[in-house]
Amino acid sequence: MSHTALVFPGQGAQKVGMGVDVADRWPEVKAAVYDRAAEVLGYDLLAICREGPAEELVRTDIQQPAILAAGIACWEACKVSGAIEESDVGVAFGLSLGEFTALQAAGALELGDALALGRERGLGMQAASEANPSGLTALRCEAEDAEAVCAAAREQTGGTCTVANLNAPGQVVISGDTASLDAAEAIAKERGIRRPTRLPVAGAFHSPLMQIGADRLASALEGIEIHTPRVPVISNVTGKPTSDPAEIRANLVAQVTSPVLFMDCVRSAIDLGATRVVESAPGKVLTGLARRIDADGKLTSLVNVDSAEAIEALGAAGEPSA
Repeated sequence: MSHTALVFPGQGAQKVGMGVDVADRWPEVKAAVYDRAAEVLGYDLLAICREGPAEELVRTDIQQPAILAAGIACWEACKVSGAIEESDVGVAFGLSLGEFTALQAAGALELGDALALGRERGLGMQAASEANPSGLTALRCEAEDAEAVCAAAREQTGGTCTVANLNAPGQVVISGDTASLDAAEAIAKERGIRRPTRLPVAGAFHSPLMQIGADRLASALEGIEIHTPRVPVISNVTGKPTSDPAEIRANLVAQVTSPVLFMDCVRSAIDLGATRVVESAPGKVLTGLARRIDADGKLTSLVNVDSAEAIEALGAAGEPSA
């Protein structure tokens, strides 16, 4: 049976204004999401999203709860407005941080716990970044070519250089210490990989250099109850769906230092019968990736619900167009 897959973005998708019009349009969503966030975090997250500055939203301890809150606010608005029936959703997943949002949307995490975990995850990743000058580089190539570039860079420097994200065919992100990324970019150019691009992030996310962050998240998770989700949530670490709380807990910790298998996540959603992908706020990147991954055209509808206008339009249309 066909159904909807919910997908949520990760770090880097933030922008000033995200979620604000949704909170203004649906006061019950503001109360449920942003008032709760203020209680948990101890500051007015909605005000930061509304006013910025952008530099404040770049801070990982603010950025991660802010992205999570915007994603949940849009999903809650979809339900409140009737734009999407919860019963139509058969699976949820996200990109990196977005996996936490997916787990909250699926009922595995309480909202307050998800927000607190986002803050702790962000603080841990920032600490790991400061301990190891490092970063990410996007490569326009396939996974095996990126693996070979990383291996050559490690041999040259003796440092850390690994694949961090398998986002779509021809789009791979590698992660490593600064010297190893310098070497990898030079090697990539020598091998005909055009325009390797250093990304504006704090550190080597989804690599062993993030172990400090993984340890901090593991400690934070010790006091958190993870429920059986209403629908399966696909893990970035395995690319496979799970509803087992113990497996979810282990995967969330492993995700900090492991590659994000986003292509496998999309393919798993399709294998589970998803024909529609709904991407919550902020941004519209993931539906574009899903379209590229879906080589057989099984996804007949890819929808973004990143604003009040988009949510109301979806509700008015009844059935979204591809």
